[in-house]
Amino acid sequence: MIRRAAVALAALFLTFSAGAPAHATSYRYWSFWTYDASHWTYATQGPSTIRPTDGEVQGFRFAVSEDSTEAARPRGPVSFGAICARTPAREDRKRVALVIDFGTEPDAPAGETPPTRRTACALAPSDATTAEALAAVAKPLRYDTNALLCAIAGYPERGCGEPLTTATPASEKGTGPSVGLWAGAAAVAVLGAAAVWQTRRRRHV
Repeated sequence: MIRRAAVALAALFLTFSAGAPAHATSYRYWSFWTYDASHWTYATQGPSTIRPTDGEVQGFRFAVSEDSTEAARPRGPVSFGAICARTPAREDRKRVALVIDFGTEPDAPAGETPPTRRTACALAPSDATTAEALAAVAKPLRYDTNALLCAIAGYPERGCGEPLTTATPASEKGTGPSVGLWAGAAAVAVLGAAAVWQTRRRRHV
């Protein structure tokens, strides 16, 4: 009987442990986007390899995200005509409209305040990459040793794509480490009682 109880409580312990919060890794970084007609699309290449044509709109957003599928898009109105209205076209140059969204305070590194979202019209050589267009209007830029874009216009001052581990909620409210802990303790107690019972039984045989 005691053995059956021990097995049942051990199974209960495993069940509660499975319901304990898991941990997901997010990253604080600048994501890169391209704008097509009416919506943002996460860029499939980095800003140092894409060479936009005259009239394109591209954006950057600083935020904490797990991956590209749930990354935060640049906010606010988007219009090439409005952003580049004061920049006349030139035959030897191209105009690239850039939206730079520095994100929200909850996503900012400790001790830093995100600047206000801004737009800029970069007038760049016809073969320039997005990174070169960005450098023309939003210095200083900061990169790490792997050429990852770390800061735009000096923001943030520190850090570069650092991982942030956050707890995800259990499948059911009220189920957590404390419940699993007590279930495990109960299972250990029953197993201990079973051992004592077996010892006493042998003594009386």
